[in-house]
Amino acid sequence: MQASIPLREVLWHWGRIGVIGFGGPPAHISLLRRLCVVNKKWLSDDYFEDAIATCNLLPGPASTQLSILCAWSVAGLPGALVGGIAFITPGLIAIIALSSVFLASSAPQWVLAAGAGASSSLAIVALHSGFTLIPASWRRTPSRPRWSVYVVAGICTAVLAGSWVVVVLIACGVTEVLVRRVRNVSMSMAPVFALATAMNMDTVRDGITGSLVWTAFKVGALSYGGGFVIIPLIFNDAVERFAWMTESQFLDAVVLGQITPGPVVHTMSAVGFAAGGISGALVAALVAFGPSFVFVGFGARHFDKIRLNVSIRSFLDGAGPAAIGAIIGVAIPLAVNLSEQWQFVFVALSALVVFVVKRSTFFTLVLMAALGVVVVQAGMSLPS
Repeated sequence: MQASIPLREVLWHWGRIGVIGFGGPPAHISLLRRLCVVNKKWLSDDYFEDAIATCNLLPGPASTQLSILCAWSVAGLPGALVGGIAFITPGLIAIIALSSVFLASSAPQWVLAAGAGASSSLAIVALHSGFTLIPASWRRTPSRPRWSVYVVAGICTAVLAGSWVVVVLIACGVTEVLVRRVRNVSMSMAPVFALATAMNMDTVRDGITGSLVWTAFKVGALSYGGGFVIIPLIFNDAVERFAWMTESQFLDAVVLGQITPGPVVHTMSAVGFAAGGISGALVAALVAFGPSFVFVGFGARHFDKIRLNVSIRSFLDGAGPAAIGAIIGVAIPLAVNLSEQWQFVFVALSALVVFVVKRSTFFTLVLMAALGVVVVQAGMSLPS
């Protein structure tokens, strides 16, 4: 622990980041660095960089785990609880409020138009998210041929069998461990692999609550890579298996997770809202974010050992590229789910804004939402 500050100060600063933290993990990391390293000097720059690297070793939402770890570092376990909750809550409130409008069966036309416009840019946002992760992963890999295989495996799984993404990520990680002939392949991974496999065997069949808990658990405890990796994980459950929402509503939920402050995993809260109203959203949030508190609360003192563990590093060198592939691959089903011709024009326009003009993905989503309202008011059809 690098500092010791009052809990009320943790509540204020982490709550503020939760309110203004639009833009996903890059924005969260920047805000936490500015607070903890630059302005308050509670943490050293080296310590903060190690914290980022350590959180990227864990399944689940990395920026949420980073916020909890930073709060733990300055105020111990009570600080981790207060800081993590303060970081998550503003976005949770926002996404529940927006879900009540965007996911309503009788939503106003302008709301549906905004959702259709913003969802048109999701494929490009996913591509951008995946591409930004490639350089660091490519430089770090010990084998570029194997790296390429893992990326292709992630892409193919996201496109063809999204509900199996976790299994493929873990399989790629274990493969890399075995290829390097590291003995005693992480015993801790065995139960995780078993759980990931079990999720596809329909072991959770009873009621919305049990199904929702299992879906949220996959997001919070079994997903590597964060961000768009969660889309193929939950699409099958939310739309096809349990029919909590339509494909169009699911795309709206993904958009809401992108444009609200705080972690993108709030998408799971929107799915929970569709499945069971406000109580469903709260259950989904609790289960999706709960593992992050457990990982940091029980593992913070051992993070240096975790980072230096050869088996874990090898595992991540296999799972990491597969996660990148899954993020890139999810762009295809996101595009395929579009139904109106003007939405495909928006895809091209989004690519221009993101890759040529180089505006943020948040800006692109909001711009496409506004343009969606305009074109529908001009007479274009809404997606069926």
